[in-house]
Amino acid sequence: MKSYQFREYGEALGLAERPTPEPAGTEVLVRIRACGVCHSDLHLWQGYFEMGGGRKLDVRAVRELPFTLGHEIVGEVTAAGPDAEGVEIGDARVVFPWIGCGGCDFCDSAREHLCNRPHALGTHLDGGFADHVIVPHPRYLFDFGDVPPELACTYACSGLTAYSALRKAERWLEDQLVIIGAGGVGFAGIQIAKALFEAELIVVEVDDAKLEAARRAEAAHVVDAREDDAARQLKRLTRGGCAAVVDFAGSSASAALGFRSVAKSGGLVVVGLLGGSLPVPLPLLVLKDQAVEGSDLGSLAEMAELMALVRAGKVDPIPYATRPMSEAEASLRDLEAGNVVGRIVLTT
Repeated sequence: MKSYQFREYGEALGLAERPTPEPAGTEVLVRIRACGVCHSDLHLWQGYFEMGGGRKLDVRAVRELPFTLGHEIVGEVTAAGPDAEGVEIGDARVVFPWIGCGGCDFCDSAREHLCNRPHALGTHLDGGFADHVIVPHPRYLFDFGDVPPELACTYACSGLTAYSALRKAERWLEDQLVIIGAGGVGFAGIQIAKALFEAELIVVEVDDAKLEAARRAEAAHVVDAREDDAARQLKRLTRGGCAAVVDFAGSSASAALGFRSVAKSGGLVVVGLLGGSLPVPLPLLVLKDQAVEGSDLGSLAEMAELMALVRAGKVDPIPYATRPMSEAEASLRDLEAGNVVGRIVLTT
């Protein structure tokens, strides 16, 4: 099999060849057709997340080098272990990559995506910037119906992460929803919110191309966060504040704007990982009865719910562009430069 790996953090991705693995037990071998390039791939390649104040969260200790990134995977089953039931050779499937250890409280409570000893593909174990990947059990494979595989792969992370965050925000949702950030995950949030809710969508961005894409996706209002009166615009559009705000950017500036936009007894869900910190005035948090919540990935059950919506044709596609797998490193660098609308998807 061939894969594109890095041998040192932040260094070039190189082509590697090794024997194609053979599945054992419940394992399934998937021949990869497409793999999305996620912003978290960029952080994992760099080896850290920005924490604000000059601090960095070092994430280099959880994987062995050389390493193959890529967790938004679609492919075809080419082989299966003797105990792999419910899957056939030739099945086209999207892979749920957020695999846990199988023996902790999170895994036992069907929240293995939060496992503290994860075996996640493309983040802890070699992933989808390759032509094959081993999936430990058929339960991690989902039918994607008539959706193009280059789009279907994006539901494994950007779609699932957006879906889970929106379900958290739903507890506060009234007649409006503010979405901050229209990158890969944020744009998935726009399209999934349209499928789930009747709420008026207000999208906040700092990039002209993404603002225009949000308009084309039928957002009721768009707000350019670079404008000096962006906060006042949001206050006006939401009549003083929105009950449900989801920050898909996750920077100091976006989270601060999101917190200022939350109505009394409302909530802010932070999803993005651009990095930074959020100083919160504690008296306001209490006196306004507000909530701030993080949302990481999504569960296997939520993946099933999302893919049911996708197969039913209820989720409009996000913008995506395909590139050959050999352009994995160039795609990461374009993502780093902010030159991507929607998703870059690598194909084999």
